[in-house]
Order: sequence, then C-alpha cells, then structure tokens
Amino acid sequence: MSDGIKIVASNKKAYHEYFVLEKFEAGIELVGTEVKSIRAGRVNLKESWCMIKNGEIFVNGMHISPYEQGNIFNKDPFRIRKLLMHKKEIDRLFGKIKQDGLTLIPTSVYFKGSKVKIEIGLCKGKNLHDKREALANKQAKRDIDRALKERNR
Repeated sequence: MSDGIKIVASNKKAYHEYFVLEKFEAGIELVGTEVKSIRAGRVNLKESWCMIKNGEIFVNGMHISPYEQGNIFNKDPFRIRKLLMHKKEIDRLFGKIKQDGLTLIPTSVYFKGSKVKIEIGLCKGKNLHDKREALANKQAKRDIDRALKERNR
C-alpha cells in the first residue's frame, strides 16, 4: 500500500457487530518482543475493546502471541495496553461515549513506517435486523456481480 502502511490484522467481527461511525489512529505502547510478534502477524483483535480511564485510553482483550524466540522478556498475551493519543482527542471520545452510549472498538493494527499503529472505531451496536439487512445487501451484491460476470463472457 501507499505511505509505507502495512496492515497486519483487521477486526472483521467489529464491522458485523457494530456501525463504525468514525475512525481514529492511535499509537500503542509495546515491548520489543510484542513488536516482533506483530511483525510476524501473530495478533488477534476479535474480542478486543477500548476503555478510557483517568484521561488515558487502554485496549483490552487484544491477543499478541508470545514471540517464539523470546525469553523472560515475553509479556502476558492478553495484558492491557496503553494507547497513545492527544489529550483533546481522548476527551472528545470520552464525551461521545458518555453522551451517546457509543463504544470504542479496535478495527485494525498496522505498521506506518516502523511504528505500530492501531485504528479505533467509534461504534454503535447493531440490532439483529440490522445484521440481517447487511447480510441481505451483501448477498444481493454478490448475485449482481455474478450475473454481470456471466453476461460478459
């Protein structure tokens, strides 16, 4: 991709369970063996979520597998990790979460140059009928694409 961005992991479940209203970029506080493990693509965002506590933002449930060549410096795969954002952005997000009942869900982890970044989505939960509607739209688009492909042969 352009700008030296290499996506390592994305959270497809977030797009199924939530409407992503806005996206934000944040740095993440890691130790060396975690960065090596992420570079190898051994990260899972499926059950992760973010919380704001004392003016700081943290990610919970993000699994980074221990680095195989690591030693005593390997950390707990599920430890809570601090995210790095500007104070104004965190305060704005905190206000939206409290006022509108929204939630913060990590949508992807990627390298921007040599730095590990995490994309956070400001999300609103989907109801069952919303999920069914999204699935029906996806199926209809697939059918249309298939019909066009057959027609162009």
